Amino acid sequence: MLISRLLEPRKTLQVVAGPRQVGKTTMVKQVLTEISLPSLFFSADGVDADDTGWISDRWEEARVQMRYHSYEEFLLVFDEIHKIKNWSERVKKEWDTDSFHDLNLKVVLLGSSRLLMKKGLTESLAGRFETLPMGHWTFQEMHDAFGWNLDQYIYFGGYPGSASYVSNEVRWRRYVRDAIVNPAIEKDVLLTTFIYKPALLHQLFRLGCAYSGKELSFNKMLGLLQDAGNATTLVNYLEVLGESKLLVGLQKYAMDESRKYRSTPKLQVFNNALLTVMSDGMTYEKAFTHPDLWGRWVESAVGCFLLDKADELEYQLYYWRDNDEEVDFVIVRGDSLIAIEVKSGWRQSNSGLGTFREKYHPQYTLVVGGEAMPLEQFLTGDIESLL
Repeated sequence: MLISRLLEPRKTLQVVAGPRQVGKTTMVKQVLTEISLPSLFFSADGVDADDTGWISDRWEEARVQMRYHSYEEFLLVFDEIHKIKNWSERVKKEWDTDSFHDLNLKVVLLGSSRLLMKKGLTESLAGRFETLPMGHWTFQEMHDAFGWNLDQYIYFGGYPGSASYVSNEVRWRRYVRDAIVNPAIEKDVLLTTFIYKPALLHQLFRLGCAYSGKELSFNKMLGLLQDAGNATTLVNYLEVLGESKLLVGLQKYAMDESRKYRSTPKLQVFNNALLTVMSDGMTYEKAFTHPDLWGRWVESAVGCFLLDKADELEYQLYYWRDNDEEVDFVIVRGDSLIAIEVKSGWRQSNSGLGTFREKYHPQYTLVVGGEAMPLEQFLTGDIESLL
């Protein structure tokens, strides 16, 4: 899709956005080798955050290249540009200058979805950009690239950079913590958002990952966390973690919006690697050989898949419960309503689907992991075909 957009007439900035370690830079570099456009690629990683002139200097280098070689069009790529203070204002100035002079200089920006969307694009560059979201890698992608089987994907998640370390689980955990978790918290969250209690956010993240796939009320969270303050603080911090594509609290599906907001959240990681890394004492052998444990990993993996598609397909993801009856996931897009129950080792019953069907009349109800929809078939299928 990026190639086709770059071959179109210059209209908007192209923003490749997504969480850390999902291959954004690698993908863009591959695109540069496949298209015939002359280009320059710059990374702001390591550039002084106060050096706002760095952007203009690199932009001018691209203009000089165009003039010197009489290029009719040119491509300028900035990676990690959000690390420069007030980057969006400088990009706006240079982009508008080129637009005024009809200079066919196309631009691609790379960065985390939250930083780019919240801290610059919507504030300064409204109407000047299109996004290309990149999510965590799916089972199909990990299988095609690394030969992973379904069980490996469920346990180790979808970070391609970590694939070479899975034979040594201690090393793999260290890589995920050092290369993904710590930078995501310390740089993508704490350096861009005012967090009154950083230690609490760390605790909430760790707790939420370990409880992925489970409902946990904010009152219970307050009892499990040290110096937790109040529920409002936890709600806000969970929203920040969700924006950073790390951890989210799914709301209970209800017709009344206020009931959704007040509901007990069902915690869900965006990548099952986070569940594994934050589960103390867990090993692949232990999780795989205990049906109750493995069932949690399976349900969380389905949640990861559905969360990853939510932005792309523009749907909302919920869960549903009425006393002891429940539905693991509920998809809503416009008038479309889909109920999904995960059949796994820790819970075989799916009686909640019948009650939900009678009460809300969804277009589709699915039992994932059953004979009609095996787990592997679901994780390699097309959710959009049901919407």
